[in-house]
Amino acid sequence: MLKIKKNIILSSYTTFRIGGRAKYFFSAQNKKEIIQAVNWAKKKNLDFFILGGGSNILVSDSGFDGLVIRLDNKNYKVNGNIVSVEAGMPLNELVKISIDNNLSGLEWAVGIPGTIGGAICGNTGAFGHSISDFILSVEILKNKEIKILQKEDCSFSYRNSLFKNNRNIVILSAKFKLKKDNKKKSKEMLAKYLNQRKITQPVEPSAGCIFKNPFCTDLSKINKKLAPIKDNRISAGWLIEECGLKGYKIGQAQISKKHANFIINCGQAKAEDVIILISLTKQKVRDRFNIQLEEEIKYVGF
Repeated sequence: MLKIKKNIILSSYTTFRIGGRAKYFFSAQNKKEIIQAVNWAKKKNLDFFILGGGSNILVSDSGFDGLVIRLDNKNYKVNGNIVSVEAGMPLNELVKISIDNNLSGLEWAVGIPGTIGGAICGNTGAFGHSISDFILSVEILKNKEIKILQKEDCSFSYRNSLFKNNRNIVILSAKFKLKKDNKKKSKEMLAKYLNQRKITQPVEPSAGCIFKNPFCTDLSKINKKLAPIKDNRISAGWLIEECGLKGYKIGQAQISKKHANFIINCGQAKAEDVIILISLTKQKVRDRFNIQLEEEIKYVGF
């Protein structure tokens, strides 16, 4: 029997610390419970939302009128340089497990909040790497059927995947292929990435980067000597900062003074504050550079 809770405040389950109540809430400890919870929601004609670590999402002030299924399945297995891990495992835990087993490749992910499932869904990346670079396969639940998708079937692209906007697919687990390496070397890389995050990213509650770095072909309005451009993508944070929006505040939501692609919760920020700030930012960047920013975060309950 599933122990489904009612009227649970979601703000405490998100890194933004923003969000109203979920009509129903369930923490799934394993694959069987995930399947049961999804079936329960479908039988009651309810929407369901899969919640991982609560990063990269903005939850409505009115909450979610359905079932939130929080993934707490965290089992893993290491076989040589192949790591099999369930979707509820925190990404930081996978980094630690890999290094403890003399495996490298994921050091760049240290300090990124969220779970494996969420990282795969949004194809999380940093420092020139993406999670999809290391994936062999993904186990999913789709229409009551469990399937194994190979990496090439997952439609991975920049901060996107087959799973990101497909509510009918639930990520259950994944296999990663890493490299055998020296633990000391990996720990040195870990310290380097952690220090870089400390210098460049805010510590206040946030959802992570709000916008994707936009793909640009028309750079006529860009000072190419100053703009951080890589693979024809320009830094969203730089564009926002160039519009003079660093530190701009609406209600208790503020564009970070440390990194302009982060919106921070200064205390009691509402989702409405964030939405207005996002809209203003997109307008300012569009007017100045003729570039349309696209959100990296997902909206829940809107």
